[in-house]
Parts: sequence; structure tokens; C-alpha cells
Amino acid sequence: MRFLAALLLSAALALSATAHAGTAIVIGGALKNDNDAVWQRVVDESGGAGARIAVFATAAANPERSAGLIVAALNRHGANAEAIPVAPRQKDIDLQANLNDPVLIAKVAASKAVFFSGGAQEHIVDTLQPGGEPTAMLLAIRQVFDGGGVVAGTSAGAAIMSRMMFRDAPDNMQVLKGQWRDRREFDRGLGFIGPDLFVDQHFLKRGRIGRMLPAMRALGYTLGLGVEENTAAVVKGSEVEIVGARGALLVDLSEASADTKLPAFNLRGALISYLDRGDRHDLKTGVTIPAAHKLREPKIDPAASDYKPYLQNDNYFLDILADNTIVTAMAQLLDGRAPEVRGLAYRAKPRPGDLSPELGFEFRLYKGPGLVGWFSGALGGEDYTVLKARLDVIPVRMAAPLFTPLVAN
Repeated sequence: MRFLAALLLSAALALSATAHAGTAIVIGGALKNDNDAVWQRVVDESGGAGARIAVFATAAANPERSAGLIVAALNRHGANAEAIPVAPRQKDIDLQANLNDPVLIAKVAASKAVFFSGGAQEHIVDTLQPGGEPTAMLLAIRQVFDGGGVVAGTSAGAAIMSRMMFRDAPDNMQVLKGQWRDRREFDRGLGFIGPDLFVDQHFLKRGRIGRMLPAMRALGYTLGLGVEENTAAVVKGSEVEIVGARGALLVDLSEASADTKLPAFNLRGALISYLDRGDRHDLKTGVTIPAAHKLREPKIDPAASDYKPYLQNDNYFLDILADNTIVTAMAQLLDGRAPEVRGLAYRAKPRPGDLSPELGFEFRLYKGPGLVGWFSGALGGEDYTVLKARLDVIPVRMAAPLFTPLVAN
């Protein structure tokens, strides 16, 4: 086994030195079987009809079922997919024997793509990278990627794509309030998208900008990408393309600052952009090219002399971390009359173990240089692309209780 591991490591190093890195497909979770755009894109990026794809349900609670569904979906779209039985929750297997099986390792190394299921991402890193050290199986996966292949993952399989990842941090408010522990809330990921981009999944549905902002600050990231459910971000080098049902939020903290005198997380001058399906963005140049159907519509530029805001509402969002609310607020900012849009993140009813129950956060979105966007109804919805909305996050003290009933005189 030591010889095989050394051989794979040498091959991976040689490939990374001579060939272009592969394609990472970051899927935001809850991927539906009928999402042909994403499933077909995985197969096409892997080489098209007959592409050999190794499926790892390592994260899954029911690996046999999860792997079977993924294999069936990929094969319906022309792939030659096969499950690799390396999962701590899989019954009737010897996990360590399979993890070190030279036949399985060689099968993975000969594949054109690897697909990781959803579940618990800690199972992926603990199995393939125990103690931070890559196993021979992980080296085989890296060989696929460094040889120009594909690594795709949904939900937990998306979380492991960046150098650092959320390990188990389901509570946005606790992370915002400062709960941040190594190998609890965060851990080392597998790093397929490079060292400079942080990713998260189920992003808009679960309001996860609340945990991404403090995580990026704590881990030293300036760029973050939060991918929505049933949606994929196809990452090739510095280029990102959004495919599927919705979009992704791009967070840029390169110009952001914080007041270190405040006793809670705070942020000023963050830039956030909503990239919709079909949009493409270059992480290196910062240039976004909207989808073709968006480009057929006039650009929305609040700084232009002929700017005529369409949205007349002036909402204050009482739960900015609710389902898709941050994007609704961004659209209101872009296409509305007001120079800023505000909303709150707080817990009206504290839970046992809550940090600082009275602590909340006001999110202030405001117009500034570079804010532009596009709107289209061509795909049946009210779809916006919003670039470079500015964001401050301000800690506030909430009343406890938040309100009291009126009483009769």
C-alpha cells in the first residue's frame, strides 16, 4: 500500500505540474432528479456519453440509497457511473479495507470524474483525510482532478470543495455571535477550488450569509461563494458559471473593515453580488457576464442619468436571514428608490445555550459605485442579477422580550 500511495502521489504531482487542473462543480444541495441542466453538465464536463464517474456516498446517512440515486441520474444522462463503497455508515463493508483496496483505488484513478453525495461533510474529511493527511484513495481522486477531470459534489459534497469548510455549524446566529471552534464549526476541506475561495451550500434557502461573513473574516478569506439549492456553480480556474434552478451569492471582503472596539462581530464595506442562472464571473478580473437573456434587456444602473426605479416598495426586513430574503433586499436596492435597504438578524425567542440572547445584527445594504444589474422575465420568474451591492453589518441590542401586549387602561 505504501508503494501504491507513493506512486499515486508522484503521478498527482507530475500531473499538477504538466496539466491544467480540472473542473469543480459545486452543487448547493437538494438537487432534484429532473434538474437536467445540472446532471447533464456534470456528464458533459466529464467527457460526455460513456464518461466513467466514481460516486462516493461517504457523507450519506444511507450510502447505498444515495449512491444508487446518483448513479441512476448520471447514467440516465449518458454516463457510466459506479458507486465506490467507501462510507462509514454503509452496512456490511470493511471501511478500511475498501478505503485501501488497490482495485478500488485504481478504478477511481481511471475515472473521468468523481461525485460526492450530500450528508455530513465531516465523514468525507475524516474518512479520506484523517488527521489532515491524504489517504491513497484521496490521492487517486486528486489525480483525476489534476489530470483535467471533474470533481462534483452536492450539499456536504460541495462543502468540502474549499481549503477550509464548515464542519457542523447549522446555527447562523450562534456563528454570528462568535461561536467558532476548530473541528466543531469549521475544519480543513479538500481544496478542489483553490486556496482563495470559500464556499457554502443551501445558501439562500437557509440564510447562510449569516454564517459566511464571520467565517470568512475568521479564516482570512476575501472571496466567498454561497450556492443555492438545486443549483450548481461550475468552477474552472478563475471562471465561475451558474447552472440550474437559481443562483449564487458572491461575497467580496477585499475592501471591508471592522471596528475592533465593538464587542461583537461587525463589518463595513462588504460587496455582495447575486449571480443568477446562466451568469458567468471571472474571480481574477472581477468581470461578470450576465446570461444571454439578461443582456437582451437594458442594464439597470442607479448612477445613470436615465435611471428609473421600477420597484416602489420600501420594506424593512424583519428577518434578513429568511429564505431568499437577502436577494429580495438586493433587488429592492438595485431597482428601488431608496439609497439603502435594511433588515435584522436576531432570535426573537432565545434557545438554551444561546450566546448573548439580547444580541442582534442590522444588515444595511446601500448603493455605491459599481452597483448595476439586469432583470428578465424570460424564464418565467422575476430574475435579477445584482452586482456590487454594499453591505454593513451592525451589532445591535434587542429588547427582551421584543414586544409586550398592550393592556387596557
